[in-house]
Amino acid sequence: MIGLISATAAGAAARDRLAAAWPDRTRVYGGPVADAVRAAFAECEQLVCFLATGAVVRLVAPLLDDKRTDPGVVCVDEGGRFAVSLVGGHGGGANELARAVGDVLDAEPVVTTATDAAGLPGLDTLGLPVEGDVAGVSRALLDGEPVALRAEVAWPLPPLPLAEEGAYTVRLTDRLVEPAGREAVLRPPSLVVGVGASKGAPVDEVLGLVEAALRDAGLSAASVAALATVDAKAGEPGIVGAAGRLGVPLLTYPADELAGVEVPNPSDAPLAAVGTPSVAEAAALAGGGELLVPKRKSERADGSPAMATCAVVRRPGRGRLAVVGLGPGARDLLTPRALAELRRASVLVGLDQYVDQIRDLLRPGTRILESGLGAEEERARTAVAEARRGQAVALIGSGDAGVYAMASPALAEASDDIDVVGVPGVTAALAAGAVLGAPLGHDHVSISLSDLHTPWEVIERRVRAAAESDLVVTFYNPRSRGRDWQLPKALAILAEHREPATPVGVVRNASRADESARLTTLAALDPASVDMMTVVTVGNTATREIAGRMVTPRGYRWQEASR
Repeated sequence: MIGLISATAAGAAARDRLAAAWPDRTRVYGGPVADAVRAAFAECEQLVCFLATGAVVRLVAPLLDDKRTDPGVVCVDEGGRFAVSLVGGHGGGANELARAVGDVLDAEPVVTTATDAAGLPGLDTLGLPVEGDVAGVSRALLDGEPVALRAEVAWPLPPLPLAEEGAYTVRLTDRLVEPAGREAVLRPPSLVVGVGASKGAPVDEVLGLVEAALRDAGLSAASVAALATVDAKAGEPGIVGAAGRLGVPLLTYPADELAGVEVPNPSDAPLAAVGTPSVAEAAALAGGGELLVPKRKSERADGSPAMATCAVVRRPGRGRLAVVGLGPGARDLLTPRALAELRRASVLVGLDQYVDQIRDLLRPGTRILESGLGAEEERARTAVAEARRGQAVALIGSGDAGVYAMASPALAEASDDIDVVGVPGVTAALAAGAVLGAPLGHDHVSISLSDLHTPWEVIERRVRAAAESDLVVTFYNPRSRGRDWQLPKALAILAEHREPATPVGVVRNASRADESARLTTLAALDPASVDMMTVVTVGNTATREIAGRMVTPRGYRWQEASR
């Protein structure tokens, strides 16, 4: 919950705008300001104070305890011009909150955290437990000193300017190690602990067994991603309680699925009890991985039979491939989600001219793999291969990556051993349509006239079907130096079914600085005026030119009424 505190009428007006925008996330605190701040600080994860920063500093200073647990605090000035991240920039999420508040109130976010200001992800913002000399390593990164990455576990990380050697080190490990001097240790969630338990097994026995198994194997409890067991034990209090104390989810699997998992130590006892010859080992291995600790039983002080078993598996980090659409070219048509993926990726793969468009948005340390025209399949293979190496990869394309772009060849290469995320973008057809007016107001189709990958006979059949179906048609890749006859042929097919006066929109470099657009007709369009940077949109029998704009009505009743 976000607590909102104000002292003046102007502050209250801005406060109420934020409360209206986030009704389920915010709570307004009234009364004396000092009392409101104290109450919100104790009850909320974050605060937005519509007060001077000096006043807020004096009010929250006595309340501060630990930056890892204190709420994040953002100040908004009386004029609503700035949203200042004051306290808890990383741990309390104040930096992101300042940006979000700025978006709602049209205020400038002010973030002074050093790593954010330099475009670097803070080591404490990676979503992984971190310990050791975090401040020293972060300072070295900021100062441009060489910081070495010592990765003992493959795990996708955001871009960091790390080297093979350096006086400072970032160590990525699930081992139970003490950080050395000038070393920050990141703990990836790479361990899954399979657990079995008899009915009524005490939570202390289950938890003690898990902790002892990890400790004896030299593994860190901070890297435990989940406990796992059979469905029949999903409600067993000892197992549920152990997961709760460790702060991890409990994964459960059907007995017949676990029975199909090959394990080194099957047993008749669980087979008779729950229908699978293994619970702990099979549950740990159900998602794949390397068995680090075979089945182990708890030990009871009174010598009575053990009531719990466990096994530990290391699951490799899954690489991540984000297929990102950059939009038609204008920076303000690059979506926030696309920007977030660009800044998250440690490896960027793309066409050189598209890389140039967004190079300034990448974080320091991003590895760029660029190539020229005609290498689409090679880029797709490269991106998938990097993701399979455990990297966080962004594969970029113009417009929407799924429309005549990189999503199709990439997903044809990708299997289920990596995570794939699609990030939509504004397509050329939509950008051109917005320039022309509303040509896509009814059913429409996009057709590429490039026969490099599709036989012309297939393209022609599709153009003819669109013509006969009275669909608005947007032509991509309409004409190039080596392909100058396809567009005239396609227009001739459409002309067999549409009047010569049918509106046609021609837009070149939609949304870019040198954008040009014109409205003509099917009979008057000169194909020689079109190139590969152009989108051609041909209306249907209902499309009209109205006030210089190309409009296709949503329904045909308008068409009937206009006759």
